[in-house]
Amino acid sequence: MPPETRPEPALRDAGDPTAGNERLTATVAAVLLLLLALEGLTILSIRQLLSMHIVVGLLLIPPVALKLGSTGYRFLRYYTGDSAYVAKGPPQIVMRMLAPLLVASTVVLLGTGVALLALGPHRHRDAVLGLHKASFLVWFFLMSVHVLVYTPRLPRVVFSQGRRAAIGAGLIAGSLVVGGVLAVAAYSLAGPWLHRVPDGEREGAPATVKCTPASPSSEKPSAAPGETSSTSRGLFQRSNCSRSM
Repeated sequence: MPPETRPEPALRDAGDPTAGNERLTATVAAVLLLLLALEGLTILSIRQLLSMHIVVGLLLIPPVALKLGSTGYRFLRYYTGDSAYVAKGPPQIVMRMLAPLLVASTVVLLGTGVALLALGPHRHRDAVLGLHKASFLVWFFLMSVHVLVYTPRLPRVVFSQGRRAAIGAGLIAGSLVVGGVLAVAAYSLAGPWLHRVPDGEREGAPATVKCTPASPSSEKPSAAPGETSSTSRGLFQRSNCSRSM
């Protein structure tokens, strides 16, 4: 009796309607890993690489939306009782519990990043920037768990073939194109961040000098013509002057 043979990968979609969704999710996840790694490098030297940080952050938005859409579609089909998705089963219980937190932290992280770009460095910066940093810490922990669990499966799923492989590749390429257009269109908003003045100074604000005159001396020695009296010199020396912007 010949050994049992498995169906060829090219025919996998025909017998498993969930395969296309799984491949799309895995492939866009692989693309996101590369973009997130690049974004992570910019954090190591954020002042020098702020422009790249902004561009990559904007480029991430459409692929992230595509991944949320593909995982949300699987969620919807499973909980509405689709036989193929029910047969495939749900994700691990721990990952199902972490998923809402991961989605929420991702939305907050990207949303606050866009808000910072739109508001500029002088409007509500402390509050929004604080929320941006806090959501990053939560997101980084949850994403690390997510990557450790799912990354070993990526090569097998990404390089599998099927009739819908071209559709998934087209969706991913389209999301990157949209991200590039978004980055180019919104990059002009980054100007105030890239050319901002140091904290405590406002661009264009004139410098003022405030001086508190010292109490006049009771001694009034005479001074030769063309010579500043010691009283005048002492007055300026004892004055309390401060410079503010």
